[in-house]
Amino acid sequence: MAVVLVVDDGPANRQLVQAYLAGLDVDVRQAEDGASALEQIKAEPPDLVLLDVQMPGMDGYEVCRRIKAGPRGRLLPVVMITALNQTDDRVRALESGADDFMAKPVERVELVARVRSALRLKALYNTLDSAEQVIFSLAAAVEAKDALTERHTQRVGESARHLGSRLGLPEVALDALYRGGIIHDIGKIGVPDAILLKPGPLNADETALMRSHVLIGENIVRPLRSASTLLPIIRHHHERFDGRGYPDGLHAREIPRLARIVAVCDAFDALVNDRPYRPRLPVDQAVALLVDGAGHQWDPEVVDLFVGEMPAIHRLGAA
Repeated sequence: MAVVLVVDDGPANRQLVQAYLAGLDVDVRQAEDGASALEQIKAEPPDLVLLDVQMPGMDGYEVCRRIKAGPRGRLLPVVMITALNQTDDRVRALESGADDFMAKPVERVELVARVRSALRLKALYNTLDSAEQVIFSLAAAVEAKDALTERHTQRVGESARHLGSRLGLPEVALDALYRGGIIHDIGKIGVPDAILLKPGPLNADETALMRSHVLIGENIVRPLRSASTLLPIIRHHHERFDGRGYPDGLHAREIPRLARIVAVCDAFDALVNDRPYRPRLPVDQAVALLVDGAGHQWDPEVVDLFVGEMPAIHRLGAA
């Protein structure tokens, strides 16, 4: 049974979170401040920490930094929960090493979805060898560069895995969709921040550098023992169904199926979230763009499935 540690100086808040998680197969433990949380983690590391930011003495940011600094906490998922909800607060949370961020008041459906997602991530980390741990940590570092991409890769992984399950794909493919969704943009570690975070259109040279991230990512991931299932996703998630994508200009079914699935999930999540060069789109507009691009930019079968599965994907916290 997974262990979830709830850290909050308010007893009522801790009890509320515990009540919300009652339907999950988890052992909920509590800590009233940062010091006691660190002691519990040192004695017996949990599988997930739900951490309040505003606490007397040591605040949540400092607790998170100390958790992530130790060997036992480096890959321990930490979800920060706070009444603060400004962009600067989210950036501070990410800079302190947090894996996710939730605003108070906490809603049960969202909390359960975030907890399930974080525990799935922890289960994945538990299966990684040392080389894979480094690469997944690099992927997290790429995402932390930009507060606007918070949880993007995790949402892509969750939604891609869900679509794969609806298509009846085998477990090895579902695992590849989840892992590939999380690290599909790892090659952006080699793209300058000035390009990644540019608030306007890219020029030709900048576009070429941005597009190189799929090849950089492929080279980073190639040494992994699981590379054979992940490389097609990383290299080909920007191909287009009409053959006008990159890096290889593959057409329709020439594009690996798992890459076609991740491409749709990646595109939708990008559309409905802010980017440095444009604000987020309303969900109905994003869906309309997906449908309009079916058969041109994306696999129409995958688009149809995604649109039909949106309620279920939303319940996963992935849309």
